[in-house]
Amino acid sequence: MAVTSPRRRSIFASRLVSSAPEGGQPRVLEDLRRAILDGDEPPGTVIPIDAVAAFFGVSQIPVRESLKILTGEGLVEHRPHIGYSVAKLRFEEFRELYDVRQALETSALRASVPLATSDDDALVGSVHEALAEATRRGDEKGYHSQSRRFHMALIAPSGMQRLLRMYESAWNVTEPARPMARVSDGGRSQFHADHDRMIDAFVARDAERLVTESAHHYEHLRAAIAGFADDPDLFLGPE
Repeated sequence: MAVTSPRRRSIFASRLVSSAPEGGQPRVLEDLRRAILDGDEPPGTVIPIDAVAAFFGVSQIPVRESLKILTGEGLVEHRPHIGYSVAKLRFEEFRELYDVRQALETSALRASVPLATSDDDALVGSVHEALAEATRRGDEKGYHSQSRRFHMALIAPSGMQRLLRMYESAWNVTEPARPMARVSDGGRSQFHADHDRMIDAFVARDAERLVTESAHHYEHLRAAIAGFADDPDLFLGPE
């Protein structure tokens, strides 16, 4: 099996931001998770326990406990004699997560449509506009986060809390690679057109048309991520 060593020089700790109120307890787990999901440090980036502990002003114990939880979530990996790092997948594993997301999203969309309200319509529309605005500004990070919000807004009315957590977990594992920030302008235009058609079906309360448009969207997503399948900074090599 070909193994790519994680980056040994890490500035992970220098980019951490504490969300704890002044004088409050450090939120080690939450802040580590957010740092990884923000995608500022790519897959394979070393997470130095001592530097992270110093940042939060805690011992190494809560840092190690948090990293073990994040390992269970698929966001972090641990290698003997190397330590903890942002999880790095093979492209085949990465692509499989899109299959998982589509299966979960399809089920949730069918449940969302009959339960959606005008407030849900307004939210989906506003997020769609925020996506367009991020594109106009060239805000890759904003585009990445708003893409996620768009899909979540469509399926949230389903009320299927366990499914939504599974969906979010599958999405989280792909976040360190920041896939939507790597899509070409042409790809984003195509996604925007996909979203237009998905919104039309959602507002029309046409579940089957929405599922069909979602399937087309996932075809386009798979084609887009195939464009960086061979990037060694993002993915492990073949076994």
